[in-house]
Amino acid sequence: MSAEFDAALEAIAAGRMVVISGDRLRGGDIDLMIAAKHVTPEAINFMATHGRGLICLSVTPERAERLGLTLVNPGTARQTGRPFARSIEAAHGVSTGISAADRAHTVSVAIAEGATNADIHSPGHVFPLIARPGGVLERAAACEASIDLARAAGAGDAAVICSIMRDDGEMARLDDIGDLIAAHDLAVADIGALIARLEGAEA
Repeated sequence: MSAEFDAALEAIAAGRMVVISGDRLRGGDIDLMIAAKHVTPEAINFMATHGRGLICLSVTPERAERLGLTLVNPGTARQTGRPFARSIEAAHGVSTGISAADRAHTVSVAIAEGATNADIHSPGHVFPLIARPGGVLERAAACEASIDLARAAGAGDAAVICSIMRDDGEMARLDDIGDLIAAHDLAVADIGALIARLEGAEA
């Protein structure tokens, strides 16, 4: 497991896509993930083609504050458990906003050093998720895991994730995507292994 986890960190550091498994809050859903600093139109297109779920930008509470983003539903009533902020678009440099190039541009604008609310518009076609301050040790989900993985790989503190659906529209599990993993040499980062690594680092 340690070798597999290290391979995932190396892939993230190199700007490649990985699969996140072990989300304890979404019934075992799995996600594609790339560090936001490495996002490209090709990466967004890969997620749209092979993930087919919602393409989201995981951000820290600090970045969300700088961008003027808050949780759509910060309370406990009628709460889905997904930490969504309002959807966003880059204020400049996009056309319709939904193309792979436009969404990659929006991500790059949102995570740029010094970016503020003035740099984005809403609604848009990128869906921010605001992570818990304690990361995956506080909330064992893909949003927090993606940020902690990016940090562990030295690839910033933001990530793009997309849940993976099967061809029949049901949510995929690792056993369903063996061919995808093999075809694209995708490393797998398990949230349990990430938590063990972080807890070991704190010990």
